[in-house]
Order: sequence, then structure tokens, then C-alpha cells
Amino acid sequence: MRVSVLRAAGDLEVQERPDPDLSPHEVWVRVSSVGVCGSDIHYFEHGRIGRFTVDAPLVLGHEASGEVVRLGSAVSRLTLGQRVSLEPGVPDFTCSQCLAGRYNLCTGMRFFATPPIDGAFAELVTIHEQFAHPAPDHLSDDAAAMLEPLSVGLWACRRAEVTAGSRVLITGAGPVGLVTAQCALALGASEVTVTDVNRHRLQLARDLGVTTTVDTGITSLVQAVVQVWSRGCNLYACSGGGFEGDPVVEGLELADVVAPGTFGAEVVVVEVAAEVVEAGRGSDSRCQMMTRMDRATATRALSFPHRLTRRR
Repeated sequence: MRVSVLRAAGDLEVQERPDPDLSPHEVWVRVSSVGVCGSDIHYFEHGRIGRFTVDAPLVLGHEASGEVVRLGSAVSRLTLGQRVSLEPGVPDFTCSQCLAGRYNLCTGMRFFATPPIDGAFAELVTIHEQFAHPAPDHLSDDAAAMLEPLSVGLWACRRAEVTAGSRVLITGAGPVGLVTAQCALALGASEVTVTDVNRHRLQLARDLGVTTTVDTGITSLVQAVVQVWSRGCNLYACSGGGFEGDPVVEGLELADVVAPGTFGAEVVVVEVAAEVVEAGRGSDSRCQMMTRMDRATATRALSFPHRLTRRR
């Protein structure tokens, strides 16, 4: 099979490799679509994310969909030809967190495209049958691949208990920020404000139905936070930096903050996959990745596209 291999920072090569091995509970998936995550770009440009370094050839890509083309001898929940969306973090099933039902906090998690685990920029991948989620026939391959980032947005909204009438402020109109905004709208939020410095992204946020956008190249982020927070809101940081160290923002009594790379009693991590996995190993049990329920909800949400488009 052909795979796209990152040999070192800035050095990608398409190579031929043997087809992967197949264990009894695994399936072969012929990859149809793969999203390019910010973590993939970071590995490509810098060869590392935090303590995860590309010391050996690595296949990137963890937002994937495809078709089941071979079954392990003990597979019971999938069939040949079935279209699936892949959940890219597979636990060991035996640690205390897994046995307690919190597999997303597994200390032995094997996450696609996180060194040394290869990802999905390949013709074929193997995955445990429990982590290949059936995709509805009317869902496109590209949309099925987006269930992974959509699950992150759903988890963030659940963490902050977004419901009808909620006011939400999202910093960063990148992919995670935009899916979080759409999830908040779908859950009934009455006000969704999105900030960014990129005018194109802010326009896209408006096209997707957010009520207010703020260009933080003109209006400071602190001013935007204070203006929206004065009316009461949930705050999501999806811009990669968080608010740690900002005396004005830290002085606010934030009820729910979702901020990548920031820790505290009222803060959880939501963005880069490698960082989320790392955070899940900490003492704050609320620093969690998406759960199976979030993935199932994401599948249902995409089954009804009108829920994730602008409401008129």
C-alpha cells in the first residue's frame, strides 16, 4: 500500500509499505478522506509537539473516514463494505481508567499520528472495531472524516453545559472554534460571539450563523471578553493560546472556560490532540478528550445537516 511518510520536519515522501497486520478484533479500512489538523501541520513544520518528537518516519493524519474491506476473525459489529468514521485514539482496555469506563483517560492510549503511532495518510489502516463508527449512507466521506473535530466541539459545549438561551464567547475562528460555534447554536445558544484577527474567518463565522464577531486586530481580546462577560456567558478559547497570565481575564470569575494548554480549577483543554491526551493524564479528571457519547452525538448531528447551518 502507499503511505505518505514524514521523514523529518519539512520532508514528506510517498512510499510503498506492506499491508498492515490484522488482529482478531480489528478491521482494515480503506481510507476515503482525511482532514489536515493543526497538529499535522505542526509536526510537518517543526518535527515535534511538546515532548512528542518525530525521531523516526511517521505517517500523519487522524481525522479519517473510509470503507471496511477486511474483518478480523472475532469482529462482530461491522460488515464488509460498511462506511465508517474513525475514532483515532485506541486505549489498552485494561488500565484502571478503562475498567472504570473512562477509556479516554487511558494511560496507554495509542493515538493516530502521535509519535510513534502512524496515522491515516495511507491507503489502508487497521483499527479496533469499537473505534470504527458506522457512517450514514447520506453522509459524505469528507463529512464523516470531520466527526473527530466535531466531537471536540460537542464535548466543549457539554463541558460548559450550553443549552437554550446560553451566551457563548469563542476566541479563535479556526476549525475547532467554528465547529464549537455551530454546536453551541445547535444546542440553542441565543448569543454566540467569535473573535479572531482573520477577516475571512470572521466572515465565515457570520455565514455559519454566529450573532457577533469581533476583530481582535482592532478591538483587544480583553475588551471583547469584558463586554460579553458583563452579560454573562460561557467562554471558549480555541485560538491555541488561552488566557493564562492575562491579569484582566484571570481576574474575571469565569464559570466555564475551555482553553487549550491552560490549567486550573475552572479550565480544561480542548484543542490539539497530543496535548489533550497529555492533559488527560493529569490530576484534573475533568481534562478529558471526547467520549464515545460525543462521537455518537456527532454522528447524529451530521445526520441532520440543518441543525448545523444558519437558522433563519
